[in-house]
Amino acid sequence: MVKDKIQTGIRFEQDLLNKISFIAKQNKRSLNAQLEFLAQECVYEFENKYGEIDTDIDEE
Repeated sequence: MVKDKIQTGIRFEQDLLNKISFIAKQNKRSLNAQLEFLAQECVYEFENKYGEIDTDIDEE
């Protein structure tokens, strides 16, 4: 088990959760791994468009 990851609770509408679960199975990933992959893709696309996000700044 990876200890540097933070556990979160995310709420989804059932239909969306079912669709993401289906995609995860097609990609031979767990639901958690699929959600992490999607989040990483989102950050990658954002940073490619707007530049690197500074994570050392204080939360607003």
